[in-house]
Amino acid sequence: MIFMDKILRKRVVFVLLALVAFRLLANIPIPGVDITALERVINNNQLLGAFNILSGGGLSHLSIIMLGVGPYITGSIIMQLLTIMVPRLKSMYQEEGELGKKKFTQYGRILTVPLAIIQGFSLILLLSKQGVLGDLTTFQMIANITIVVGGSMLLMWIGELISEFGIGNGVSLIIFAGIIATIPQNISQFIYTFEVAKLPMYIIFLVVGLLIIAGVVLISEAERPIPVTYAKQVRGYGNAGGVQTYLPLRVNQAGVIPIIFGLSILMFPQILGNLLASSTSSILLSISKGMLWFVNNSYAYAITYFILVFLFTYFYTAITFDPKQLADNLQKGGAFIPGIRPGAATIEYISNILTRITLVGALFLGIIAVLPLVMKGITGITSFALGGTALLIVVSVVLDLIKKVEAQLSMREY
Repeated sequence: MIFMDKILRKRVVFVLLALVAFRLLANIPIPGVDITALERVINNNQLLGAFNILSGGGLSHLSIIMLGVGPYITGSIIMQLLTIMVPRLKSMYQEEGELGKKKFTQYGRILTVPLAIIQGFSLILLLSKQGVLGDLTTFQMIANITIVVGGSMLLMWIGELISEFGIGNGVSLIIFAGIIATIPQNISQFIYTFEVAKLPMYIIFLVVGLLIIAGVVLISEAERPIPVTYAKQVRGYGNAGGVQTYLPLRVNQAGVIPIIFGLSILMFPQILGNLLASSTSSILLSISKGMLWFVNNSYAYAITYFILVFLFTYFYTAITFDPKQLADNLQKGGAFIPGIRPGAATIEYISNILTRITLVGALFLGIIAVLPLVMKGITGITSFALGGTALLIVVSVVLDLIKKVEAQLSMREY
């Protein structure tokens, strides 16, 4: 059905070609990499493993796109946080239409450059101290930072091209492709290390994985319908309107974005902690110890992760869904919610419903995000925590992609 539609077929082929280019770039390493040391560091470090997920697998090869879309995501988070404190940015993003959103996005791109420089310098210095890159001269450090910053900007451009000329969210699809690319290696590693004595543990992992998938599907598809009636209008010799329909509000308006946001924020304590560990200042050393304690404390990490996912779910929903705009559109279209007055009463009614259903979505998404970490604490297997996060992202991206394809097909049909 997809390939029978010429326009949709072109979009799908474009996405596939863009993802192939991304995977080729992800296998081009920067100079002087010790692959064995790199695998050891990533496998023994949970947050670097999480960063590898966000980079689309680029960090596992220390490739030229090792930063992935992380700086772009961080820049987007900062810009959206600024909309709360800067009314001009909020007006630009929500009220000035497509032109305002283009300006807003451009500011996010500009902010990506210094963030990529900071993250690139921090990661290269961190990995150099752990023997992955060895001792770098000043020239080599500058050259590597320039390479990875350029790679990150290139990947950001590819992601935006996918969003514009392909189908689905380009950033999410890049992360998705990076996760999917690791499946063959994980399967072969599982077969090689399989032990019959650990069969009950494998069954538990499988059950938890299926529960995560079922939970994500359930929350992503759940909706709260709001009844809407269109007023009757007399036009010529006939009547128009009087139709009753409903407005579906999704329980989880934010999708997988809160998970990505949460992981992006949690990377900073480890990077800063390791950078400050070599400082001669007692104050900076105390800060470094506190950050590294947080990173190594599973309970503190899990609680913070849950809170971040919970808050970002509300925050992103508030940014992307405006009850006032929805109420105004209903009023302009001659529609109303039965029993609710148009205007302020409708805005309050929709806002109250949205707050309640988002509470359910935020709690469930936070629990699903933390559940693999709890299993990791019980079993001591770090890869399971990372696998749970990856599974959560993959399922959410697949659901979103299916909806985008169905929307395109429906648009072509009608």
